[in-house]
Amino acid sequence: MLELSSISRQFGGLKVLQDVSLNVPKGSIFGLIGPNGAGKTTVFNLITGLLAPDAGALRFDGQSLLGLPPHRITKAGIARTFQNIRIFKEMSLLDNVLVGRHRHLRASWAATLLALPSFQAEERRARDRARELLGWVRLGHKVDDLADKLSYGEQRKLELARALATEPKLLLLDEPVAGMNSAEKTELMAEIVNIRDRGYTIFMIEHDMRFVMGLCEQIAVLNFGRIIAQGGPQQIRNDPQVIEAYLGRDDDKGALPAPGSSP
Repeated sequence: MLELSSISRQFGGLKVLQDVSLNVPKGSIFGLIGPNGAGKTTVFNLITGLLAPDAGALRFDGQSLLGLPPHRITKAGIARTFQNIRIFKEMSLLDNVLVGRHRHLRASWAATLLALPSFQAEERRARDRARELLGWVRLGHKVDDLADKLSYGEQRKLELARALATEPKLLLLDEPVAGMNSAEKTELMAEIVNIRDRGYTIFMIEHDMRFVMGLCEQIAVLNFGRIIAQGGPQQIRNDPQVIEAYLGRDDDKGALPAPGSSP
């Protein structure tokens, strides 16, 4: 579904990404991991059009993403959440998710201004869908609450529901369990699997190794801007370059969690 071919990006003299290539298969849960500063969020920023690569190719569903602005990339079927939560805290949960439905609204300005039946029907469908998505992330009982009243973990779930409201084919999750406790992580893991099973493809960045190993079917490891390993959880866990990148030596292999272990 998503293909990065020999992607490079630098800021001034700093080479943030160097010849990065990876493929995210349709219907998969794919993980990108690596130490702080490895260039992971830059990969997401390139995919979503916030940055342009200096070299290489980006293709989604067979079409090039190069040169497309972010709103066109969203329209093509890519949505994301952010490392730092970006929700509208003064708005209700329902209204936050309705923001994500904006690109699907088709009523004319006249129908909207006059509240014609066509506009009312469209508005009703959008609200029904927003409530459904909030139910997917177990926030359906709080649709009318202000987002500011949510816990940190719940705010992350709200951002996930809003991303889903754009009806993406590919969902990019940037550190989805940051700030969550163990119970919240376990709950979100089940919800992400359910989302994948509904036909979405998931591509995530995450530092919580137990979460990644227990959820992702394929993992790529980025270190100093280069891909140093790709494969399944067990293969990644036992890769000497990955162990060295995370631990600094080869004799701490046991510190990397086993695939399927509890987050």
